[in-house]
Amino acid sequence: MYFVTKELYFPPVEEASFEGVLAVGGDLSIERLLLAYKSGIFPWFNPDEPILWWSPWERMVVYPETFKVTKSMRNILNRNSFTITFNKNFKEVITNCQQIERKNQEGTWISGEIIDTYTKLHDLGIAKSIEVWQNNTLVGGLYGVDLGHVFCGESMFSSVPNASKVAFIHLVTYLKENKYLLLDCQVHNDHLESLGAFEISQETFMRILKN
Repeated sequence: MYFVTKELYFPPVEEASFEGVLAVGGDLSIERLLLAYKSGIFPWFNPDEPILWWSPWERMVVYPETFKVTKSMRNILNRNSFTITFNKNFKEVITNCQQIERKNQEGTWISGEIIDTYTKLHDLGIAKSIEVWQNNTLVGGLYGVDLGHVFCGESMFSSVPNASKVAFIHLVTYLKENKYLLLDCQVHNDHLESLGAFEISQETFMRILKN
């Protein structure tokens, strides 16, 4: 496993471990994060532990061009019970992603440093958010890193049923309208799969990323 130094460098993603860990250590500087995302790598680690840099062999993704909204979600969208905004309350979204309780998960990987760093990325126009409102209250949303042709989703939250699903659908719709090639959902989980995400090989993902 590669141990990150002060040099802005990551090894080829093909050197990732079986679990998908490519490197350990380093920092969360803007320059290093941008290099990581552009190289198909993302940070994911527990607070108070060394930074782990990942590039899984199987990548959870959505192709915006072929994404289909389920009938049940179309019905929910047609009720117009939510108001959607784009990139208006990034700090509140990422803070909620940190604080929301998740089933079968203890704590969160979103530390104060993560919030500070990704908020700086947001200020640079690179990290973006979608907000879902109900009766003027923020009830769901998501955030991620926008590479221009690939959007790297980081986390989502929902405090009422279906709010995160609504955010997800609006994101994919935005990506499709703006001709993005891919929504990167990083690693498999059942919630993402229920939304229509699926796994592709690391090789295929990198080919699209480098397009």
